[in-house]
Amino acid sequence: MSGDEVVLREMTWRDIPALAALEPTLFAADAWSEQTWWAELAGRPRRCYVVAEQDGIVVGYAGVDRGGEVADVMTIAVAPAAQGRGLGSLLMDWLIAAARRGRAEHLMLEVRADNVVAQRLYSSAGFEMLTVRRRYYQPGDVDAHIMRLHLTDATEGAAHEVTR
Repeated sequence: MSGDEVVLREMTWRDIPALAALEPTLFAADAWSEQTWWAELAGRPRRCYVVAEQDGIVVGYAGVDRGGEVADVMTIAVAPAAQGRGLGSLLMDWLIAAARRGRAEHLMLEVRADNVVAQRLYSSAGFEMLTVRRRYYQPGDVDAHIMRLHLTDATEGAAHEVTR
């Protein structure tokens, strides 16, 4: 594998230590623990997760809950050293495709009101803002923007770095 090649593959329990190590850097107080990752992987096949690997190192990940006509983005993240290279777009495309494979009509997500980079990605992917959940993220009293993508209208392509 060349130094620039990124491979997407199904997430496994062996990835949990790497995921738990990245989480505090990416999400601070909202970081998922190893126990949370174990619970998420136990939710398969309804919950579907992928990791992006470069030279054997996890540099990104994403997950979706496919619960019928509405699918939910559970997480999407890119390691700081790998940001700005289009990996977020690749992961977003995977999330949209996974939701479609689950026959969802809509893909929903919530994003911190202070995460402008993620909001730009979601808007460019076709997500529309539905509502705001006031003071949703604690600590910090940060609002959550609830966004929805109509999958029948979704276009391929996006540009994202980190969200939850």
